[in-house]
Amino acid sequence: MSDAILSPAQTARALPFSALAQEIAALLQDPTVAVPPRIVQPLDGGGSLFVMPAADARVAITKLISFIPGNAQRGLPTIQGDIVVFDVQTGQRVALLDGPTVTARRTAAVSLLAAQHLATRRDGPMLIVGAGVQGRAHLEAFREGLGVQEVWVSSRSSASADALVAHAQALGMRARRVDDPNAALADCPLVVSTTPAQQVVLTALPRSDAFVAAVGAFTPRMVEWSADVCRHLAQTGTLVVDTRDADHEAGDLLQADIDVSALPTLADVVRQTQAWQDASRPEGGPVFFKSCGWGGWDLAAARCLRHTQQG
Repeated sequence: MSDAILSPAQTARALPFSALAQEIAALLQDPTVAVPPRIVQPLDGGGSLFVMPAADARVAITKLISFIPGNAQRGLPTIQGDIVVFDVQTGQRVALLDGPTVTARRTAAVSLLAAQHLATRRDGPMLIVGAGVQGRAHLEAFREGLGVQEVWVSSRSSASADALVAHAQALGMRARRVDDPNAALADCPLVVSTTPAQQVVLTALPRSDAFVAAVGAFTPRMVEWSADVCRHLAQTGTLVVDTRDADHEAGDLLQADIDVSALPTLADVVRQTQAWQDASRPEGGPVFFKSCGWGGWDLAAARCLRHTQQG
């Protein structure tokens, strides 16, 4: 890779969802990957500063982003920042990626990879709860990687929901707005929740054949799904977390008093480890995939960029 400062559009073009999901799967099986715990610095006013380093045998990255929930009311992005990519052998900076774009695309690609392994019904309709940046990224990822053709969108902002519906229709999908996401759960075998996670939004049970990607809550204090629903899913379905970092970050599950440390991770699923085999329920039931984020996903994005540029 040559030294490059990528705009948001250039960053997006370098990270196709399907290729990024494949890179994430490869990263989970690479023994050279090292990802220390991320630093989360609280900021005055309720925001946070995240510092997330990661490296493998060839590439090292540091992600530096701010998360300011109140920016939605200011007309500003809630996530801002950059990802610096270095060559491990020379120490040279080889790229600077747009942080919010990488965050959106790698998070959706993680959900896509989980769905590719865990979803039993891929035909939809797909319910997206939360019509912001992550809602849009997940819509595009599941269309590209799973072939989803029908999407229902729910948001506390009707304008945001209508905008995402229009975007889906422009992509050739069937799409409509739904005002009650809990009622819609009965009709949707694919569910993605990407709300601001400041309060419980989802209180109804998913279908018995549902795959749920719960993305919005990524700190212990954040929550989208009610504790009763999470406890019910723990008894009747299968819970999977993205990484072991979720042990202390998965707000939905922690607030339901679920032992997150006992749950299998996406790496267990990809590697088909004993932990995953023990967690699988032969009788089926819904799958609840809890995603909290990890610096390794950003490293996968840097690896994907390298392959894109070399190809």
